[in-house]
Amino acid sequence: MTEETLTADPEALFLDFFKMDKYRERLSSMAVTGNKSFIVDFDELLAAEPKLAQQFMEKPDEYLEHANRAAKAQLQIEEPEYAEEIGNVTVRFRGLPETTPLRILGSKHIGKLVMLEGIVVRASPARPMVMEAAFKCKWCGAMSHVTQSGPFLTAPLACSAPECRRKSSFEFIQEESTFIDSQDVRIQERPEDLPPGQLPRWLDIKLLERDLVDMARPGDHVSVVGITRAVAPTVPRVGRLRSFTLHLDTNFIDVESKEPEKVLITPEEEKQILELAKDPEIHSKILRSLAPSVYGYEHIKEAIMYLLFGGTAKHFPDITIRGDLNVLLVGDPGTAKSQLLQYVSKIAPRGLYTSGRGTTAAGLTAAVLRDKAGGMTLEAGALVLADKGIAAIDEMDKMRTEDRVAIHEVMEQHTVSVAKGGIVATLNARTSILAAANPSLGRYDPYRTVAENISLPVTILSRFDLIFVLRDVPEKNQDTKMTEHILDLHRTGVSPIEPPIEPELFRKYISYAKNLKPVLTQEALERLKAFYLLMRSASETEGTPVAITARQLESLVRVSEARARASLRKEVLAEDADRAIDIMTKSLEQVGIDISSHKFDIDIIMTGKPKSLRDKLSVILGLISSMEKETGMVDKARLFGEASSRI
Repeated sequence: MTEETLTADPEALFLDFFKMDKYRERLSSMAVTGNKSFIVDFDELLAAEPKLAQQFMEKPDEYLEHANRAAKAQLQIEEPEYAEEIGNVTVRFRGLPETTPLRILGSKHIGKLVMLEGIVVRASPARPMVMEAAFKCKWCGAMSHVTQSGPFLTAPLACSAPECRRKSSFEFIQEESTFIDSQDVRIQERPEDLPPGQLPRWLDIKLLERDLVDMARPGDHVSVVGITRAVAPTVPRVGRLRSFTLHLDTNFIDVESKEPEKVLITPEEEKQILELAKDPEIHSKILRSLAPSVYGYEHIKEAIMYLLFGGTAKHFPDITIRGDLNVLLVGDPGTAKSQLLQYVSKIAPRGLYTSGRGTTAAGLTAAVLRDKAGGMTLEAGALVLADKGIAAIDEMDKMRTEDRVAIHEVMEQHTVSVAKGGIVATLNARTSILAAANPSLGRYDPYRTVAENISLPVTILSRFDLIFVLRDVPEKNQDTKMTEHILDLHRTGVSPIEPPIEPELFRKYISYAKNLKPVLTQEALERLKAFYLLMRSASETEGTPVAITARQLESLVRVSEARARASLRKEVLAEDADRAIDIMTKSLEQVGIDISSHKFDIDIIMTGKPKSLRDKLSVILGLISSMEKETGMVDKARLFGEASSRI
């Protein structure tokens, strides 16, 4: 086929292409669904008419008109009555041969058809936009229709009536004008596509037509096909600027699912995943695949494994119980906390890493911003963008107190509530949080409680399912192995331990496992019940601290479900419950033991003060009160003497 034939009659070529059975069916179904547009797979056009597809990418405005007219002609054959009713048909093209990175979009792409991928960070409300405006002459009453383009409403230059032809006084007639729905959406580079040390680039995309409006919400990963436009911003009393801004007129927007469990897995990969799950040593393999370059920390890696797989959320008519786990690592400097966090944010099907020092409440949850039109728009923060994924928050203790408060609701309710700037909204933030914090005195002091060691409020501490302390204690054998491991890393440049499961397959294994909803067996239920009641019974004696609460019981269930998911089982077995009890006991031994009484005391995490301290405080307060009643004042020497004999 020659170039001349192609340029002469592209409409006929589109018409031939639309005669394929697949597209004839799609056109016919438009009458049933009431749509004014239908979707064409661009790779099929490329295979059938390569030159036409090439020309279309170069001159999309011209060739889109040809495609729309050809689609209308074919619709008149398939459904003549519906074709007359709707007027124009819009063809939407899905999946170009290659994706243009947002970072390299520039002047050479102006007027070209491109496909971009990104994450939606902002969406304006849907607004009607006039396409053809009707104006009435105030002198003679004649009507003029003007096709609109640009941000401002354009009136006719002169009256359309030959006998009038006046150049002023026109009245805009809304009823006679043609409107379409429009929405502005901002997309940003995905965190995983961002080059190191670079700021994420963003681009405004315009959604015109009802079937595109409200397709994407903040937090969605999208693939957008559209025509690149350049517009010169107008400055009042100065005119148009020389530097133009780019935006995209959208032809098609495809929302990639927010669910990590919907990651594309091929039949071969599914076979590999199922084969892996049959291995009785699967948990050990997963642990060896987790951050293999970080030496040791078996119990912490085990906790991270449970965090990656997560438990099952339960929805009841009155309440919702979260399934995601929250884990806190408290440790001395140089104990590889940040490395573990960064690894988890990369291996998780959906993960975000942020550091407490440069994080604000609005950046974590949602910001309300004023848009160009004067209205307010909502911009999603890190925890909303990490919905159905994992948020790794480093140096949590360095965050300002007022910013840290924003995390409370996310950790327990899994929502972000916003009420500011006239916007009242509740966004989903079903996020597992893996946080790291440094001890407030530089190094962890074993003679102080965890609440005294870190400057985090107990309201946050109590919401973590598992808390671990990473201490840097000199020990000859351990130090020798650690030294050899680190020096081997530096000498060879590769990890001395080859992960049994490749990172890409590991990510897909996690996604596949998330589809399962394991159920507690009777044996597992009995084990958890026995452990909980045993710990509670130790607290029944008067004067004994409370060792465990219902919050820890729920954590045990979540950990047990996560372990069953890790081996792709639909039932939680007794061995899962036993491992959950072991890891919970390890966590409580590190952070839930009262230093003075050496007993389990959950109040250290729940209230920040162990029972032994509360008892001493009540004795002293009682003495002060009784002495004050006796003499009207308290003698310091007598108070000390009485207190030392009673405490």
